Amino acid sequence: MAASNLPPLSLYIHTPWCVRKCPYCDFNSHESGRRDLPESDYLAALLKDLDQDLALAGERELVAIFIGGGTPSLLSPAFYQTLLAEVGKRLTLAADIEITLEANPGTTERHRFSGYRDAGINRLSLGVQSFQTQQLTALGRIHGGDEAIHAVGQARDAGFDNINIDIMHGLPDQTPALALDDLEQALALKPEHLSWYQLTVEPNTAFHARPPQLPEDDTLADINDLGHQRLEQAGYSRYEISAYARPGRHSRHNLNYWTFGDYLGIGAGAHGKLSRIDDQGEWIIERRWKTRQPTAYLQRRHDMRGFVAGKQRVAEDELPLEFCMNALRLTDGVDAALWQRHTGQPWAVLQKQLQGSVKKGLLQETAKMLRPTPRGLLFLNELLADISDG
Repeated sequence: MAASNLPPLSLYIHTPWCVRKCPYCDFNSHESGRRDLPESDYLAALLKDLDQDLALAGERELVAIFIGGGTPSLLSPAFYQTLLAEVGKRLTLAADIEITLEANPGTTERHRFSGYRDAGINRLSLGVQSFQTQQLTALGRIHGGDEAIHAVGQARDAGFDNINIDIMHGLPDQTPALALDDLEQALALKPEHLSWYQLTVEPNTAFHARPPQLPEDDTLADINDLGHQRLEQAGYSRYEISAYARPGRHSRHNLNYWTFGDYLGIGAGAHGKLSRIDDQGEWIIERRWKTRQPTAYLQRRHDMRGFVAGKQRVAEDELPLEFCMNALRLTDGVDAALWQRHTGQPWAVLQKQLQGSVKKGLLQETAKMLRPTPRGLLFLNELLADISDG
């Protein structure tokens, strides 16, 4: 089947190690301290993992690569120089491909930023979360506010002109004034992209076992409203629930994810979503995930079973919710035709599931666009529940 008939394709690469596990983090990350990591072994495993998945890419080019974690900046520039060169030998890269590396301000140095840039990485995502010592301590972060500011300057000096800063709000004992102070400091650094999201307590985290005292709902609402107004005033457009960007600086990898594009996932615990059309013309969408534990993942290099820990086909009756869980996070919605292009299903299948949400005023649905209303964005879980029950 021609590549043009399938969704766009990106690549997610997972790095499972971090210096210290943050108490709010539910990602697949494992404490390493600051000891040397098995770079050569992990590189070999990643490339073998990719080789086993290559047939799933077909003839499609990669529109984006995202290296997440964990803390990818614990690994050396030389590691990424080799990794990205080998990816380029195996897959066609779009001429304007976006390659993002997540970095912790406490694990970066000037020579590393220059090395990452030389390796082909052209976008940095810095996990700052806060600039305030008390909040950073509560969040278990290993950097200080000054280090974060310094890291942005070093990245600029290394040639990065596309930087995202992660800022978290709704932190323990945080007032609207303190939340806005963090936002003002982030804005002073003039990033091209800002991820501004509320702290949530997730299962299987230290915060879930020992919940911190978080702001009341009214305070959270004030923080959200004031922050949104300030970001819009500063020239950042909100294009997803927690993502703000200057014109033309949207995250391509995340947009591909939110518009139900396909992505290969390699690395310990990485997830992927792939589409194909079989010989009978049936559209098949499958989710796959890799072995989570780093040691077990490395051992899979020598195992005939490969790296896949599990896979599941998305059933047709699950597609409306799967599609909307992603697409309806986008504030401007999506082109209605995207449903059929990225699922192979006729519009009527999705339209039937939307009627309850349209009647409730949670969703705007036209022949051309599918868009959450402002109330729908605020009550996205209710909107998705309606679609699931539809």
